[in-house]
Amino acid sequence: MSLFFSRVQSPSAQQTPMTSLERIYGLIRLTLCLSLIMLAIWLMGDVLAVLFAAILMAIVLHGLARCLRKHLSFIPYTAAISIVAIMIVGLFTALIWGNGPAIGEQFISLKNALIAESGDLRSHLAQNTFGRMLLDHFPSSLGGNDQTASLSNFDFGIAGSVTGLLGSAFGLVGTIFVVLMAAFYFAVSPSLYINGFLRIVPPTQRETTRTLLYSAGNTLWSWIMGQAIDMLAVGIFSAIGLYLLGMPLALALGVVAGLCNFIPYIGAILGAVPALLISLSLGSRETLFVAILYSVIQFCEGNFLAPLIQRRSVHMPPALAILSQSVFGSILGAPGLILASPITAALLAVFDKAMPPLEDATKTQLETNELSQKEAEERQEEAKKKALPKS
Repeated sequence: MSLFFSRVQSPSAQQTPMTSLERIYGLIRLTLCLSLIMLAIWLMGDVLAVLFAAILMAIVLHGLARCLRKHLSFIPYTAAISIVAIMIVGLFTALIWGNGPAIGEQFISLKNALIAESGDLRSHLAQNTFGRMLLDHFPSSLGGNDQTASLSNFDFGIAGSVTGLLGSAFGLVGTIFVVLMAAFYFAVSPSLYINGFLRIVPPTQRETTRTLLYSAGNTLWSWIMGQAIDMLAVGIFSAIGLYLLGMPLALALGVVAGLCNFIPYIGAILGAVPALLISLSLGSRETLFVAILYSVIQFCEGNFLAPLIQRRSVHMPPALAILSQSVFGSILGAPGLILASPITAALLAVFDKAMPPLEDATKTQLETNELSQKEAEERQEEAKKKALPKS
């Protein structure tokens, strides 16, 4: 742990030159720490996924309670957390009580329609050579012919070998209940758990670790709020667009599109697949219109809405986001795919805070031809103008 934060040291410690033996010792220690971390993730990945989901929900409760106390400062923190939790539960209860039956019927109809359409699509693919090639490379759990590929790790049973008792006793609903209860207690007294974690950190590194934890928490709050706005916009526009196109189950398909958008990039494809499958039964013209609709929505989301959100939240490089989804998805299954982006956002915030800034970033852009010399000079002039004190 101390090696990771070794860049933030006193000036006297930084001036001491490291011998070759110390460098070798540091490299061995770093390798050992990384190996232990990877082993812990491999053995306790399901537990860590549940823990991170609870922390993520606790950050939501804490952020909302903080916003409430800004306007009503006389409310104690614990009371603010309780009010926020009651409001969230009440909102979901009212939504389920008022629209639950209609939404439930739409989702049941959606499930049946998707099963029927996937069977028809499989039969259609089996009639030509290219379709049979695709089916031979798809796992049987997705309707293909490949019996060797298994998606047993890619399911929603969050509890695995380590949390098998939890999974067998409660299942997904029980796991969600555990996440919500843990999140509430995390949010009620965050200092208790932060101080408990700091006690296992060397005393010389505790202040740095505290700063990094705060940076990760603030980044996750900004990411969640930005993603919530993004999901709401995509869900509403998808439902309205599908309704105007005369698609059945427009509300359920809009909800699916909004929820899938929690997963950046890949979620846009996952959210469009159900609508495209159902549109196949209506005709090629409707399928084309649905594809155009989702393309327009994702184009507007990626080029107009996302940049506005990222100004106030966090920018995540697309390639890094997709790679993190692949890595965490392969390790943790569906929970890893869902939680990959917030985990990566938190890690990027810690890395950005712990590492010194790169002074010659423009030089790299010039060498890779991302910027011309003229563009680089214009950026430098703009930076100088912004740095000047306002009169």
